[in-house]
Amino acid sequence: MSRDLYKEVTARILSQLQNGTAPWIKPWSATPGANHPCNAATNRPYSGCNIVLLWIAMQSNAWHLPRFLTYRQAQEVGGNVRKGETGTKVYFVKQLIVKDKNAAADNDNATRTIPMLKEYTVFNVAQCDGLPDRVINPVKITPRNKDERDQVADSFLTSTKADIREGNGEAYFVPSKDFISLPAFVAFKNADHFYSTAFHELGHWTGHKTRLDRDLKNRFGSQAYAAEELVAELCSAFLCAEFSVDGNLQHASYIATWIKLLTDDSRAFFTATSKAQAAADFLRGIALQEESQNNIAA
Repeated sequence: MSRDLYKEVTARILSQLQNGTAPWIKPWSATPGANHPCNAATNRPYSGCNIVLLWIAMQSNAWHLPRFLTYRQAQEVGGNVRKGETGTKVYFVKQLIVKDKNAAADNDNATRTIPMLKEYTVFNVAQCDGLPDRVINPVKITPRNKDERDQVADSFLTSTKADIREGNGEAYFVPSKDFISLPAFVAFKNADHFYSTAFHELGHWTGHKTRLDRDLKNRFGSQAYAAEELVAELCSAFLCAEFSVDGNLQHASYIATWIKLLTDDSRAFFTATSKAQAAADFLRGIALQEESQNNIAA
């Protein structure tokens, strides 16, 4: 019997949600510069669903560094995976080009692309011996004061050019008027709560029709809106990891809806992580463009 990788991955996420845990919210303190899972051999960050899956593995095994590599990569850098260690499955989509059976009979060259989910196994650096220090330890970054605003994160928010109105009573995004409302900074428990909330609302902001054009019309209580909330939650989680922010669950009330969403559609989690990655990348792109323009002006 062929395996359904989509169902297997979804089952891992559902298990966490059914226990009342959002697996993209880290239960440990943020480690400056070491929150986003990346390949320890190449320093290339993982993306999409793999970020969440590797966070789950870290939580389950109490690994402190989100640095992973394959069995072969461990050997190539001079180390080895310890005997008996179990790896973590991660996934990528391979595009297969096949003949289009629905094409006109006289068009023998017509093809179409089919996405195929493939898996491979990685190991955390804690599961290995003999790895050089440059592979194990990421660049050290000085911890920030979590009771104060962060200049780098604030610059990122400003660079998006989003209409963010601080000082209001609640946090929300209004698509019809294209602005984000946030309570005043002092109203939050700490800076982490402020920035994770801001990143969540920015996630919604990317879905506006003038940007990534996601469905923001079906509002509260609908399955479609629950899916959009999942996209914003994941976008916030990805940005929190990048800015060394301890994320917090914005809408715990949606957990039951997310369970139904993933139970009904085994590909819903992949869709949500893909859209969340696109949202985070969109925001990073704006920030990088702003930085580039500032450098030219200087």
